[in-house]
Amino acid sequence: MTVPTDAELDFVDDVAAFFAAEGLPFIAGRVIGWLLICDPPEQSAAQLAEALQVSRSSISSTTRLLTPSGLVEGVRRRGERQEYFRIAADGWSRMLASRYAKTAAFRQVTERGLDVLSDAPPERRERLANVAELYRFLEGELPALWARWEQRRS
Repeated sequence: MTVPTDAELDFVDDVAAFFAAEGLPFIAGRVIGWLLICDPPEQSAAQLAEALQVSRSSISSTTRLLTPSGLVEGVRRRGERQEYFRIAADGWSRMLASRYAKTAAFRQVTERGLDVLSDAPPERRERLANVAELYRFLEGELPALWARWEQRRS
């Protein structure tokens, strides 16, 4: 296993700070950051804990948090009981696709809110109407953007 350099750990912490600003725990961002640059690209919980100087229980909690999004995946090697973690080959795409899929669902929530406020003065409805309009726009535009991304990838 590669021992991270100070510059690599600085990068890992930059990634962590970015994701912390997005609402993820700092350690989750550190795991993402390290998995982006580590060698080998698949790391056991023990390797992650050693490289990041955190407890294995912290790594365990963090990997349980990160794997449902599809960004980080656990893999097993034939003949080994140990699980290894890596950034999934299409993990970023899967994570973003999942977020984009929620666009229609949240637009529907905002539409229900506008129905609830149908008799309210326009000033009261304005904030929610702006959000609904944004999500209508995104719902219409994201499929074409995604199609262009898929075409570019292939």
